[in-house]
Amino acid sequence: MSDKTLSRRGFASAALSAATLKGANDRIQIGLIGAGGRGTFNLGEIEKCQDLNAVVTAVCDVYRPNRERAAARVEKSSGARPKEFVDYRELLVSREVDAVIICAPDSAHSTMLEDAVKAGKDVYCEKPMGVEFAEAKAAYLAVKASDRVVQIGTQRRSEGAYIAAARRVQSGALGRITRVDMSVNFQEPRWRRDFTQVRREDVAWDEFLFNRPKRAYDPRRLREWQLFRDYTNGIAGLWMCHFIDLVHWFLEDPYPAGAVANGGVYLWQDGRETSDVFHALLDYPKGFLVSFAMSLTNAAGDRNLWHGTRGTLDCNRWTITGEGARGPDRIEETRQIEPAPSASHMRNFLECVRSRRAPNADIQSGFSHAVAGCMAAQALETGRKMRFDRARLEMV
Repeated sequence: MSDKTLSRRGFASAALSAATLKGANDRIQIGLIGAGGRGTFNLGEIEKCQDLNAVVTAVCDVYRPNRERAAARVEKSSGARPKEFVDYRELLVSREVDAVIICAPDSAHSTMLEDAVKAGKDVYCEKPMGVEFAEAKAAYLAVKASDRVVQIGTQRRSEGAYIAAARRVQSGALGRITRVDMSVNFQEPRWRRDFTQVRREDVAWDEFLFNRPKRAYDPRRLREWQLFRDYTNGIAGLWMCHFIDLVHWFLEDPYPAGAVANGGVYLWQDGRETSDVFHALLDYPKGFLVSFAMSLTNAAGDRNLWHGTRGTLDCNRWTITGEGARGPDRIEETRQIEPAPSASHMRNFLECVRSRRAPNADIQSGFSHAVAGCMAAQALETGRKMRFDRARLEMV
């Protein structure tokens, strides 16, 4: 079947199917796209939601060992082996799939998300929602034009401590917040994956390259794609998206006005194309500045501080104090943040597939963090300040 046939006739048929069928015994039938580390984690999250009558009916991965391992796990837990696919577009036209979980490399997220909603599927898409602005915008508009439930994998939105902190900030407990200071640091090479045992015959290389430039087979790119600019926009997408998403959520300001960034490869001279030290500054229309810094070169400790006129929120210690404030309404006593009741991010998604309500991390939150990430990544690459036109939804 040609790509055009899959994307036109097949998607139209799948959309009709999704609109009329829910599956045997009202099951939520799930297709997993990407069965590596994150896909395996999400399989475990689905298994914890057996009471919601959700079952994985299809697994897609370009690497045969991942695909077969995931299919065997599903068969063991559910009693039925899911169908296996190499090309995600063939999975999308399956009438045995109501919703998909996208866990492919970051560069594929936006295009797969757009294709999935056009095929009539509900979607759980891992973060970041996109790493190239044009692709992220196209996916955002496609979701907005659909009636599909879409959850983006910024899972802090489903964690009780962050939910409680957001409520405190939005209640005005800190007064006016003008600066947010975030930093993440570690030194161990968490990105390392063994690629010496990868056999060429086990890899659907063209499907892995997908919407990125064609190049000769390279198993390192398959296993350590986080190091290469074709597949990620670096720390901005891999890490900053989680933290900048908190800013948009807590302070209810969806897009930066501007972004600058600096950084580079200062320690890990291992052929990587993405920086190991990164620092971005983003300013917002409501009148506050966000600093996000990260290093893979020294485990210097993390910061997550929200500075207001009445005091400071520390999202590592989960405290609100009067630290830094000098006004008459300064917070006098330390307040501990107690987590709000919450459920897992996957459970929230599956419950929303049934109820048709908006999930915790909807498409707006995903597009917002994608905009901020793309702005910061472009600022790093070009050395120029990037701005965002909210009215036209354009990066300038």
